[in-house]
Amino acid sequence: MKIPTIHGFIDRRILINFTADPDIVQQIIPAPFRVKIYNEKAIVGICLIRLKNLKPKGFPDLIGVSSENGAHRIAVEWDEDGKIMEGVYIPRRDTSLKFNTIVGGRLFSGKHHLAKFNVVEVENNYHIDFRSSDDTTISIDAKEVANFDSNSIFKTLENVSAFFEKGAIGYSPNKNKFEGLKLQAYKWEVRPLEVSNVQSSFFENSQLFQSELYNSDFLIAI
Repeated sequence: MKIPTIHGFIDRRILINFTADPDIVQQIIPAPFRVKIYNEKAIVGICLIRLKNLKPKGFPDLIGVSSENGAHRIAVEWDEDGKIMEGVYIPRRDTSLKFNTIVGGRLFSGKHHLAKFNVVEVENNYHIDFRSSDDTTISIDAKEVANFDSNSIFKTLENVSAFFEKGAIGYSPNKNKFEGLKLQAYKWEVRPLEVSNVQSSFFENSQLFQSELYNSDFLIAI
């Protein structure tokens, strides 16, 4: 699976994640991917990320693009060259930038849906919502906190950090193939969030998933 080299800056990234039934999740994952299980649970989530100056590596910042983006993700494993690889399968991507919808599947990984984002950030408090061109919606309200929730399946922030740092490769479907993107951060740091509201019409679509997919378990910002 070929991964293009793209350079840019992550201005803000929020990960909201849930535990899920591995048997349900496996039904929506195509081969060669399989559910990555952590303490007998699958891990699914939403990534809300603001990117700046995104462009092919080696090109000047002047031609880079900036955008708000949302991705629905599932932690997965697969076999490659005799090794077990870790990453995320991303069945859906949404973006505020029309350019991304045009080059998605060409320059950028996977098809992107155009969405109208509403973002409010005040003193480490976050509200983000969007409505996509096909009426897919997300809404979250959260604030940064000092302590990680010990009721999480991961128990510690260090465990969460290790889990997601290993899963830096994401693959998205595009026609009859998968397109990958590896997040290689210059500095890796995580901070906990306390979330008062989270809604995702994609994960809550019972016709798509035939069942309630997730239960809230842990919430982090990177």
